[in-house]
Amino acid sequence: MLTRFRQVSVSAMTAVAGCALMASAAPAAAKEKPKKEEASKGAQVAVSKGFSPAVKKMMDAANAKDAATLQTALAEAQAASPTEAGDRYWLGYYRLQLGILNKDKAAQGQGLDEMLDSGVSPAEMQGTYNFFSGNFAYGDRNYAKAIQRLEAAKASGSTEASLPLLLVDSYLNNNQVDQGVALAKASIEAARAAGQQPSEELYVRPAKALQAAKRTDELLDILTLRVRDWPQPAVWRNTLYVLLQQAGGDKDLNIDVLRLMRATDAMSDRGEYLEYAALATEAGYPGEVVSVVEQGIKRKVFTETDERFAQILSTQRDRAKSDRAGLLADASKPPATPKAARATADALVGIDEYAKAIPLYEGIAATDPVAQYRLGVAQALAGQKDAAIASFAKVTGNRARLAKLWTVHIQTPPRVVPAAPAAPAAPAS
Repeated sequence: MLTRFRQVSVSAMTAVAGCALMASAAPAAAKEKPKKEEASKGAQVAVSKGFSPAVKKMMDAANAKDAATLQTALAEAQAASPTEAGDRYWLGYYRLQLGILNKDKAAQGQGLDEMLDSGVSPAEMQGTYNFFSGNFAYGDRNYAKAIQRLEAAKASGSTEASLPLLLVDSYLNNNQVDQGVALAKASIEAARAAGQQPSEELYVRPAKALQAAKRTDELLDILTLRVRDWPQPAVWRNTLYVLLQQAGGDKDLNIDVLRLMRATDAMSDRGEYLEYAALATEAGYPGEVVSVVEQGIKRKVFTETDERFAQILSTQRDRAKSDRAGLLADASKPPATPKAARATADALVGIDEYAKAIPLYEGIAATDPVAQYRLGVAQALAGQKDAAIASFAKVTGNRARLAKLWTVHIQTPPRVVPAAPAAPAAPAS
């Protein structure tokens, strides 16, 4: 299940918030450069003469970290009903400080809103103030407000690492799926351009929203980006389950999906091996059946004593041996028909004879969309990456998505990455 973001504590911004202090609040003999800069920034927000004593009382209490005195001073300042923009800014500023001292998020959020709504917050602090205000709104599930504040923070140049994800999720939770997905994709590409690995949540959260909206093609678009950037077996498995669900009763297409699952090391469940073995047996690929079952045993997904798989091996091993010689012989002869050419090539791929299968596929690929797709697979498995990419680019029809995923697979070297969160797709039954 997906979890909600943890709110960033506003106490983390107390050092930055100090930049907004009035000029008169800076120590007269400040020796450190940061303090001088804070003073000059604070001078941007003026306070009226009549409200200055109230601000002085709040400032002194805040500097002394005296929450009780600050509470009293704040109440007195509030009672004065300040109307000047600068006065309302400082009232909000010290409400924020009181909220920080008391760990009161509601007060912190109110203070930030008062500062921003005053219209005179220092330009250099707009990103920080808007980000934290948006963060609080997100935590309160006020997604419309969160969007407003976070967009303002973004426009002000905020570099908070969690901003893109908070904004994406705010759009999605506000039923603005198109905006959320578009922003997620833009954030993904921006992170990649900066040489960073995008947060996986930038793929998972839009995927969940797209799945709920039954927008499967767009779901697969974002999942394709996910396997490109997070090429873990578990991520491949979750993505390919969506294709298995789409394939429905098309057994020939199902076996092609399972072949990619096998190529990406994404098969990890006994049921997957059983389905693969059953489909390959029915299609007449005994060599592939034996290879798949032996792989499952080697990876300890099941054991040699598993009754079902033991039975499969007992019936397919002898057949695979007798078929192999015939297949190799057939590969050296001109095929009688396009159908025979594809059947022979398919069986050759099943026994890892990719080089012999390739010319057979090439001879019929122009008129056989399945052969065009499987030509790319044979080339990929033979290590002919450039040729495979070129072949996959020509694939149309119901294997076009698989062709794109194969292209991602051969262009993306596997790497060790942290464990992936659960994907939105449920395993096929």
